[in-house]
Amino acid sequence: MADVLILAIETATGCGGVALTKGDRANGKVLAEYTLQPEQTHSRRLLGSVATMMAAVGVGWAELDAVAVSLGPGSFTGLRIGLAAAKGIAMAARRPLLGVPTLDGLAAQVAASELPLCCLLDARKQQVYAAFYRVDGQSQYLRTSEFLVLSAEQLVASIQEPTLVVGPGVRACQPQLASHPQARLVATAMLHPRAAVVGLCAASMLIQGQADVDADNLVPLYVRASEAELSLRH
Repeated sequence: MADVLILAIETATGCGGVALTKGDRANGKVLAEYTLQPEQTHSRRLLGSVATMMAAVGVGWAELDAVAVSLGPGSFTGLRIGLAAAKGIAMAARRPLLGVPTLDGLAAQVAASELPLCCLLDARKQQVYAAFYRVDGQSQYLRTSEFLVLSAEQLVASIQEPTLVVGPGVRACQPQLASHPQARLVATAMLHPRAAVVGLCAASMLIQGQADVDADNLVPLYVRASEAELSLRH
């Protein structure tokens, strides 16, 4: 069970990807990963990338132990495309489907530190998606907050102690964070949502028996209402 083979899909942001991973966060490895920031929507390339990657590695559908997908928060359209593709693949391959929150995947990429961690994604409309983390006894970051949607002003007000701040959302609050005495910024180009990390995190969930989610009921973590929902309310 320790060498579980996962097909992972990440479409929460414009920089999407697919990956094949073997093993969990502690001892796993990446067999293949394709990451693209295409001009077209993810739907134009996603399934083709999966097929090309699996052929390149020589892995068949029957060899998969599970399918994993990044659940968000993130792009409404991207999340819907990724989850629909993951559900279809999991159903066709008759494999369990696991959802990994996108911000948790970002946190899993950061080396353990005594400092708390804040992970950010650009939510547009002058807001960011955010979550806060602290290292546990296993030297892994555990989330200590809900998934939040904050303005730059709300974000800097919530950072009350020296805190590592990472993720693509840093750009949306760069002026405010750069002048914040408690914010410790990590270069944004080095950290973005990755399909490989989704796969490794999902493997840990599978090994721990957390794969009993009904795939039909798995839904994206939007956090904020979509434009369509806001229009209906008015």
